[in-house]
Amino acid sequence: MTESKDINNQIKTPSVSKKLLRIVGKTNAAFKLINEGDKVLIGLSGGKDSLALVHIIKHIQRHAPFKFEYEACTINYGMPNEQYEALSAHCKEHGIPHKVFETNIFDISQDTIRPNSSFCSYFSRMRRGALYTYAQEGGFNKVALGHHLDDAVESFFMNMFYNGTMRSLAPIYKTERGFHLIRPLIQVRESQTRAFVEDNALVAIGDEACPAMLKNVKMPFARAKTKEWLSAMEKENKNLFKMMQASLSHIHDDTFLDPVRWKRDDISKVEG
Repeated sequence: MTESKDINNQIKTPSVSKKLLRIVGKTNAAFKLINEGDKVLIGLSGGKDSLALVHIIKHIQRHAPFKFEYEACTINYGMPNEQYEALSAHCKEHGIPHKVFETNIFDISQDTIRPNSSFCSYFSRMRRGALYTYAQEGGFNKVALGHHLDDAVESFFMNMFYNGTMRSLAPIYKTERGFHLIRPLIQVRESQTRAFVEDNALVAIGDEACPAMLKNVKMPFARAKTKEWLSAMEKENKNLFKMMQASLSHIHDDTFLDPVRWKRDDISKVEG
């Protein structure tokens, strides 16, 4: 990877590999995630995935043949000792528009989390809701999140094994609030976002920043177990995620046990 410097203040800009840019570029072209005139709000937690995302979108804005606006937003849960000064300084240093949106999510959680519910899922929903509120107030028409291919594959198997459904993470969909949620990294591997942070010596915020980590509870294990299982499978088959990515793009839904579909469609179709 080649180093680059900001033309305004000569600050070294984190270098993004050509392969990573190529994957995101193809994803953007295939699903039309960011287009001319868009106003994009990026959810920036400060973790490796969102750090990679914000720098990639900054790169796209500077080099794409179309114009769009973007801003990064970090949700402050309102929990003890929550600090984002370093993240704000990083964004300022690299010319990234950034807002820390103050909330009282942590205080609300004391009374609203149901017994035996998933703490991670709860705070994820609350964070998403706060991000949506800020997007509406700021007139954004797109909200970008840093979910990657590993997240999509893990979500697919978690839904299958724990919820009895077959669903994953869409690259783009329209929310009930009227704007679109987009996932520019949805075909990127988690190892690539980790490499971006490590290669550029960036400091990423870890899981300890999640409010659920402050609660004396046993954390949900479904995602961790699924990640562990997939990791073991990939050691046996190095093309596992490549095949899963292809599978998520080639869905034969007429081969599943969906009575609603069979009532709607021509049941005389013969299985291929």
